[in-house]
Amino acid sequence: MFRSGAYQQELSTLIETDQLCIHPFLVAELALGSLPDRANTLRFLDQLIQLRPVLLADLRVLIEARKLTSTGIGLTDAHLIGSCLASSGVKIWTIDKNLGKVAESLGIRTML
Repeated sequence: MFRSGAYQQELSTLIETDQLCIHPFLVAELALGSLPDRANTLRFLDQLIQLRPVLLADLRVLIEARKLTSTGIGLTDAHLIGSCLASSGVKIWTIDKNLGKVAESLGIRTML
């Protein structure tokens, strides 16, 4: 479904063991792009476990409390962090340098 790469096997294992979840903002971001087999890809993403978005007011508190300003992450990344922190045992799996660094500092990054 997605391009092959260094982490394709790990991703497949997470999917097969029902350990992969996604944030609805990520689904929306992907939907804005060019997807291979668009309808099936979006249908698949919609079937994954969905993280619950945090309220914007709570996100603002999180940004200040965890000093997330000027870390190089954006709004979607901050929402991912907030949702992971609000969901027991959920960790971020990313190759994004800034998101990975922040997630690691908060103890919510799973290493690839």
